[in-house]
Amino acid sequence: MKDELGAPPLVDRSTFQAELDALRVREKAHTKEGDAITAARRRLPMVEVPASTQLTGEHGPVTLLETFEGRRLLIAYYFMWNAGKPAPQQCEGCTWVTSQVRELSYIHARDATYAVFCQGPYDESARYREFMGWEMPWYSALGSLETLLVGRRVGRMHLVCYLRQGSKVFETYWTTSRGVEYMDNSYRLLDLTVYGRQERFEDSPAGWPQPSKGTDTMRADGRPLAQWPRLKAGYSDDLGTGRS
Repeated sequence: MKDELGAPPLVDRSTFQAELDALRVREKAHTKEGDAITAARRRLPMVEVPASTQLTGEHGPVTLLETFEGRRLLIAYYFMWNAGKPAPQQCEGCTWVTSQVRELSYIHARDATYAVFCQGPYDESARYREFMGWEMPWYSALGSLETLLVGRRVGRMHLVCYLRQGSKVFETYWTTSRGVEYMDNSYRLLDLTVYGRQERFEDSPAGWPQPSKGTDTMRADGRPLAQWPRLKAGYSDDLGTGRS
């Protein structure tokens, strides 16, 4: 770490605690407002989606209804995909948030299924899933995106929630862009540190570390960050596209 980086002023313990206590009032208000927004989300109306909409899974064609795996709720992340491109050229943002989703037992305990609906072909995207070591259910939604994402721009990251009632499926909520940070824990933990995420959009004091202009903070040496540990562990990034 460079010595010239900025740092907060040094104070005694009582002064530090007083400042923290003042911030805590705002934090608690923020938490309560977040709870109120979440409560409003639970009261949104819903719209029916054709339960027979086709996707492709490990064993071939499946319906949207089948991706619930018998549970009542479904949380689907629509993974952006650059068809025919090698692993280094796949979406760094989707790789970032998907890499955060590991333990699903707590979601399953609430009668909910989490799955990835890739916006590209199944075979090459499933190879990417294997390369990355992800274990969540994985489907290709290619061919049904106009039905599933009606009114939204295909080719962006989307997080969509569904409810199953018998054999019918309903969409209850969706978000995109920074809304998909619900999946992340790394940046939320960094938010607690003195230097935060170290992104240019943040309001930080002078001297705080920030990336150089034009730097992609989710990539290193031409790849999404999370790919490097997999390569070092010996996993192949061959997606079967004939390109590397």
